Amino acid sequence: MDSNDDNKNIIINVQAVAGEEWNMDASVDMEALPVLPTRDSVIFPMSTVPLSLGRENSLLTARGAADGNVAVAVVCQKYPEDENPGITRLYRYGVLGQVVRVIDLPDGSHTALVRTTGRIRLTGRNRSASCPVPGASLHVRAELSEETIGDKEYFGAVMAVLITASRKFAEATLEPAEPFVQNIHELESNPPMLLSFLCTNLPFTTQEKASMIACGDLCRRAELALKAVNRHLEKVHLLKNISERTRSQLNDSQRQGFLQAQMESIRQELYGDTADDGDALLAKAEQAALPEHVMEAVRKEVDKLRRYNPSSPDYAIQYTYVDTVVSLPWSVSKPLPGDGTMAFRGAADTLEREHYGLEKVKERILEQLAMIMRNPGGRQPIICLVGPPGVGKTSLGKSVADALGKDYQRVSLGGLHDEAEIRGHRRTYIGAMPGRVIDAVKRAGSNNPVLLLDEIDKIGHDFKGDPASALLEVLDPEQNFHFHDNYVDLDFDLSNVLFIATANTLSTVPAPLLDRMEIIELSGYLPEEKEQIAERHLMKRILEHAGLGDGDVKVSPAAMRAIIEDYTAESGVRQLQKQLEKVVRKAVLAQMSDKDFPAVVEPEHLREILGLPVHRAGKYEGNDFAGVVTGLAWTSVGGEILLAESSLSAGKGEKLSLTGNLGDVMKESATIALQWVRAHAQQLGIDEEMFEKYRLHIHFPEGAIPKDGPSAGITIATSIVSCFRRTRVAPRVAMTGEITLRGRVLPVGGIKEKILAAKRAGITDIILSAENRRDIEDIAEKYRAGLTFHYVDTVMEVIRLAVTDEPARLD
Repeated sequence: MDSNDDNKNIIINVQAVAGEEWNMDASVDMEALPVLPTRDSVIFPMSTVPLSLGRENSLLTARGAADGNVAVAVVCQKYPEDENPGITRLYRYGVLGQVVRVIDLPDGSHTALVRTTGRIRLTGRNRSASCPVPGASLHVRAELSEETIGDKEYFGAVMAVLITASRKFAEATLEPAEPFVQNIHELESNPPMLLSFLCTNLPFTTQEKASMIACGDLCRRAELALKAVNRHLEKVHLLKNISERTRSQLNDSQRQGFLQAQMESIRQELYGDTADDGDALLAKAEQAALPEHVMEAVRKEVDKLRRYNPSSPDYAIQYTYVDTVVSLPWSVSKPLPGDGTMAFRGAADTLEREHYGLEKVKERILEQLAMIMRNPGGRQPIICLVGPPGVGKTSLGKSVADALGKDYQRVSLGGLHDEAEIRGHRRTYIGAMPGRVIDAVKRAGSNNPVLLLDEIDKIGHDFKGDPASALLEVLDPEQNFHFHDNYVDLDFDLSNVLFIATANTLSTVPAPLLDRMEIIELSGYLPEEKEQIAERHLMKRILEHAGLGDGDVKVSPAAMRAIIEDYTAESGVRQLQKQLEKVVRKAVLAQMSDKDFPAVVEPEHLREILGLPVHRAGKYEGNDFAGVVTGLAWTSVGGEILLAESSLSAGKGEKLSLTGNLGDVMKESATIALQWVRAHAQQLGIDEEMFEKYRLHIHFPEGAIPKDGPSAGITIATSIVSCFRRTRVAPRVAMTGEITLRGRVLPVGGIKEKILAAKRAGITDIILSAENRRDIEDIAEKYRAGLTFHYVDTVMEVIRLAVTDEPARLD
């Protein structure tokens, strides 16, 4: 059924209608009510209204109900565009009605005169075979819903106010208002019927009327109607005031136009035509197709610019601001290169070509690229690449941009300590400028670039604010679609930007910031991987920068391996690149000096070219002495082996001495280990009197390097047992794990880096917590090759595996 808007001016003689008798059969089948849906009209009980029949189904339903004297359910549909709404697309409450007659109008349209009785609630579809009106498209089950008046005195008071407000509204909006006011007067003796008349005929919204008919308490319904009438009255008065004000401002606008023309003439006389930068900015803004709210702000700021003296400092400040706003890529997006699997394969090839190793990392990044290519408009998680220096975090971000064919910009956050560097400076300050994020988007030239947030773990904070907290808005997908830069002072959508953060460690990154990022860890490279990276990427890049060809300087695989082991100490390849640059510089110097240089650099040439080896790689030092145990440690540059040495000396006094620049956690581990050994001395075969006769000294070599962390717990315990028993530790064994006072072995982190360090040192067996088994299984087989892993739950198991009965050297 169409809306009854065409019938709004038809006012029914409600008194006459009230006097008519209900001609419907005494029994109404509430299990099979035909539905007469309305598009945007909500009808109330005890009303008689004309409804326009614009749909064929509605016309058939109305005629069938009128001819068969069948009651119908008059219910408003939720979505006016539906042609044949189902029960779920109807409001739950309606009215029981009788189609008095169907009127055929001269223009070919049809109108049904419907008289309603009680309020009904739809309970479901018709389940019976009964269809009282065969032409109706929908029959439903319904039940009568009683209407009550809680407080009759309060209801009367509300109705009195509603009547007054309705009369005012009718007099302000209806022409003529007399029929409507006359109906109100005639129904004042029947407040419930009057309320239904007002709710049906006053121009409330469909949602307002649906809320009213859903309310069975007539007091509450009257309150809702009164609020709606007052809102509409306020709108009427507001529109009237605006209309009067507009008429008065019309003359004012003509006056302002004349004065503006005079000002333009004066400006040209003072500054000449060269001062018309505003037109150039507006033309640039029009060409950039800025959003309407931005364009409006630009026009306002250009008007302000034109009032400044071009030679004043304020003019330059204002011009810079407007130019910055106009230059931002508000509507400029860079599309993906093609679509489908071919584009993805190209991206995968780019990533594989530019990065060797890092299989799991590349797999996760390819997942991200696949999601972006599948749904470019979807929100993707913020990636944070974490790993030691030189492992390729920054270059991975550049490769992602190349793979997607997007613009790339790097935002360095290291040492940042001013919140304004992220959010921008307010324009009230001298030298104000936009924040680094907005500036990077401007430099990128598109609103969907790849932004690399480099060194996010090195952000500081002081009295100027906390930049890490400002980054929360930048990296939160629920907020960054309206990022507010203090300088630009307009919300900019960052939701299309692909953010990639990098960090060396997560310990300095605030927890709320970590929560907004997905962490991808990049561990160190194997020596074999470093050789491949040097051959595929580093040497080519270095030779190109030196102006040399691919074969002008060659380094043999053996020499490359020697450089990696003897001249670098890192998880990445940054130091390796520096050493290779030094080799190339020596070659260029020899060429320019007309001196000989090896055609292929071999290991025996390195001492002359690079000097003495600068790194003493961690090597296994044997098991000749008691108390010397090899542990494994994680550092910011990767994994390292960590030697623990214990010795006994006769005497009284302090029973435990610790040296080697140890932190508090490591000192506590030593105390726990000694206490556990004393408590289990008998099981370990140690004479308990030795703890009273001797003092124990535990030392970790390389004392200039700070050491801390719980992972040396089992290493210290093994060293103590070996020292007291004067027996050797099993050969080529290393270990890592935290201990408790009860002797449990707890899992630790940095397992992959520690494994790489063990392989470099020549270790063959590694002891670690059973709970670290999942970390080992997650590491590629090529990293684990040549190593045997022993999983333990208790320190006693560690001692059985690591400490032998073979006597140690005493010298």
